[in-house]
Parts: sequence; C-alpha cells; structure tokens
Amino acid sequence: MTKAIVEPLLQWYDEGHRDLPWRREAAPYRVWVSEIMLQQTRVEAVRGYYERWMQAFPDVRALAAADEAQVLKLWEGLGYYSRARNLHRAAQLVCERYGGTLPADYEALLALPGVGEYTAGAVASIGFGLRVPAVDGNVLRVAARLNDDFMPITDAKQKKRTTGHFSEITPEDRPGDFNQSLMELGATVCLPNGAPRCGSCPVQHLCLGYHHGHAEILPVRAAKRARRIEERTVLLVRCGEEVGIRRRPKTGLLAGLWELPSLEGKTGANELRARLSARGWQVEKLLSLRGAKHVFTHVEWHMSGFEVTLAEKPEGLTFVTPQALRESYALPSAFRAFLSVLEE
Repeated sequence: MTKAIVEPLLQWYDEGHRDLPWRREAAPYRVWVSEIMLQQTRVEAVRGYYERWMQAFPDVRALAAADEAQVLKLWEGLGYYSRARNLHRAAQLVCERYGGTLPADYEALLALPGVGEYTAGAVASIGFGLRVPAVDGNVLRVAARLNDDFMPITDAKQKKRTTGHFSEITPEDRPGDFNQSLMELGATVCLPNGAPRCGSCPVQHLCLGYHHGHAEILPVRAAKRARRIEERTVLLVRCGEEVGIRRRPKTGLLAGLWELPSLEGKTGANELRARLSARGWQVEKLLSLRGAKHVFTHVEWHMSGFEVTLAEKPEGLTFVTPQALRESYALPSAFRAFLSVLEE
C-alpha cells in the first residue's frame, strides 16, 4: 500500500461525494448509529430508518431511556435485530460508564456491545478525528485491487495485514475523511460483483490490479457455504377482530421477536386442520394464502401460508388488533407477505 493514494483520494472525495444524512453532521452518536444500520444493509434502505431513528432517539440518553419494544419497532424491516438490541444496551452502558457521551477512545468503543474493529474505527476517525483505520469489506476489496493481491479477503490474516497498511498511511489531519473516501470509492467506483469503473477512479494510475489486468477478477473470496432450505407453514390466526402472534425463543434466529405462528415443514389443508384440532383449536375456517420466500444469511425459508379463523382464543398466542400489530409490535419482514389480507 502506497501513501501516494492519500492526496488524490481526498481531492476526489472533496470534489463530490454522496450526500448522506449521517455525513451532514459527523457527531459520534450519529456516525455510530449509521454504521450499525449499514451493516449488511444497502444505503438506500437505511436512509428512512436513520432519519426516523434520529427523530425518536436524538442522542445516547434518549436511546438508553427507551423501551426495547420501541427500539425494535423502529428497527422493523431492517433485519439482524441483534444490532438494535446491541445499540440499546450499548447506549445504557455509555450512560452508566461515560455519563451519556461516547468515549473518544478506540479501545473503549470496541468494548461496547455490537461494536467491532471497523465500527470502532469509523466512529473514532469520523466522529472524533482519531488516526485509526476503518477496514470493512469495501476497503478490503479496494486494497486487494490496489495491491493486485490474491489472498482471500475472507482470511483473517488478510484483514489484519490490510489494517496494518492503512494504519501506516492514514493522515493525521483528516483520518475520517480518508476513511470515508475509501468507503466512497468502494461503494461507487471500485464496485463489488462486477466490473469496477476504473475509468472514473482517482487512483487508477497507482492500482496494480488495473495495470496487471486483474481488477475484474479481484478480490478472491473463500467459497460460501450453501444456505440451508427450510419449509415452513405460516398461520395468520384470526379470532374476532384480532390476530394471534407469539414470541420467538430468546436464542437463535430472530431471537425474542414477535412472529406469526408457524409449523415446520409444508402442510396441506387437511393435515393442518387435523393438527390444529389435536391441539384443541376450534377451527371455523381455513383459507390458503400465497406462499413466500425469505433469505437469511445461512438459511432460506420457503413458506406456505394459511389464514385460520378460530371460534375461541387458544392458549400460547397473544391476540392484538391489526392496528396495534402495525404500530406497536416489531414483526420481522419474513412474515410481511402474509399480512396483506389484513388490509382487505
């Protein structure tokens, strides 16, 4: 990695970068929230969530004082809900340990729940102006192409080595802007999953991958493990004007969130009626719903669905009105496809 990339990258960044709401005011709290939201999530999907979050929780103290249910409701649809829980818990710890102000220290930031090396580096450099790198997948890809490096970027040794290189060249006076210029380059020019826009790159003349004709085939990644396919039968349970929901277990996928009840496997109408009757459910009506698919990181749900109308409310479910479900309960997006009948 050569220090010669610093000036052209900063000049390019200064001449025009994306106008993102979290860049308009680089306060540490705002940087932290945005970086957590952007994990595994596209920028365009985050914009609205970020702005609503800042209206509800404008600072660490407001977030720490919120109920978890409110936090999860505002997060609804972003996925990876442990991120929201970690933000909430970290805010409470910041209030307990630092009086409600995020610490201007990389190691202290790294010790907070849900904060890894990249997020700690982003908050420290952008929010506090500390000279530390912020190396994520975008930056690893940029580095692999600049260096014409064929070591898999999923290798922990590669991340450590790349972080070390950027630690040496990050400028003292503008560490946050330099880190953001690398993020911007990776997001808009040195693209993933396809041909990079080398003609628009401010450091093309310094890129070994470009000069050796390897930019399009880099970076190298280790083969991903195939997702496990799970069949599920999702139930939209109705009794009177209310809908039945339940809590998921406290550990595992979608831990502790509300869900529509479901059964493992794909179940036909006759079998489903028999299984529900065996539970003591008094089924008045059973209607098939359009199926849906939802992809998680390591598992893929293939879901069939039924609208089930009951004569009495069974034990084990919490019944709420459709309005309350929309306004007060965080329901993972995996179940959204089955809620459309509530609007009819």
